[in-house]
Amino acid sequence: MNTIYENVNNIRSIISRQAALAGRNAAEITLVAVTKTVAPELIQDALSAGVTDIGENKVQEALTKNTRLGTAAHWHLIGHLQSNKAKAAVQLFELIHSVDSLKLAEAIDKEAGKIGKKQRILIEVNVSGEESKFGCSPEAVIELVRSASRGNNLQIEGLMTMAPFTADKDRIHSVFRGLRELKERINSEQIPNVVMKHLSMGMSQDFEIAIAEGATLVRVGTAIFGGR
Repeated sequence: MNTIYENVNNIRSIISRQAALAGRNAAEITLVAVTKTVAPELIQDALSAGVTDIGENKVQEALTKNTRLGTAAHWHLIGHLQSNKAKAAVQLFELIHSVDSLKLAEAIDKEAGKIGKKQRILIEVNVSGEESKFGCSPEAVIELVRSASRGNNLQIEGLMTMAPFTADKDRIHSVFRGLRELKERINSEQIPNVVMKHLSMGMSQDFEIAIAEGATLVRVGTAIFGGR
């Protein structure tokens, strides 16, 4: 408990410091604790330390934990989502970060409509161009946002990406800056029903750079819970 408490507080201090350096308000930045493979007891320790948002990679694992933790936190889906899991995802998650195709957006829209929910989503973009990463291409994102915005039960709130796992800080800056610029381009299009307010980017190894480039949601797991 003490280690997790100390880790959470250390991360919050870093967020505050990096926000100040970037001329930003730290209150604009939400810490999403990534809980993949983390036991519910340890997640509860993080919640007790002040974490309010948790991010899960897989729907089934999140369902199991939700049974234990319930509404004690805001639930985010940050991992890849298959269309056939849209029903369960809509029932559980407040914000889905990983919408990367019109097919998936339409599946989420359909399932959200069945339960009278306006599902908040982010569009995942593969800014780095790595074949190992999910996400639509930067060239396709504006048309995907435009098409998905026609869904009656979707609220598009921003973009998500992952940077390469590299020690090259300039490369990481470039990827995160690219996502911010895409957000600005989309906002300039003034697409109905689209409010681009979030940038979900930055993990344990690079969230400080993400904050400098405008992240509003940082996804941190290892720095809180240790290595898996």
